[in-house]
Amino acid sequence: MFYVYVLRIKNTGRYYIGQTQDLTKRLEKHQRGDTKSMKNRGAFELVHVERYSSRSDAMKREKEIKSYKGGEAFRRLMKNLGETTEVSRHGGTG
Repeated sequence: MFYVYVLRIKNTGRYYIGQTQDLTKRLEKHQRGDTKSMKNRGAFELVHVERYSSRSDAMKREKEIKSYKGGEAFRRLMKNLGETTEVSRHGGTG
């Protein structure tokens, strides 16, 4: 299983979008500051998770969400999903 996730940085309100095969391990790395992308960003909360059966589908969705970031589509996505939402997606529909 592969995951696409959205984190909200608590002190800035900014978002980080990523994908991984092991969500727990990846979040632990972010928490410790072991990832270049989240180093020195402070506390965060997981606000959205989607599951995919293939890395290819997860990577496509990550890219799609990143293309929304900062725009109206991203704000709608966050508003429609609410806090800590998990969505499962299987197959090529991503």
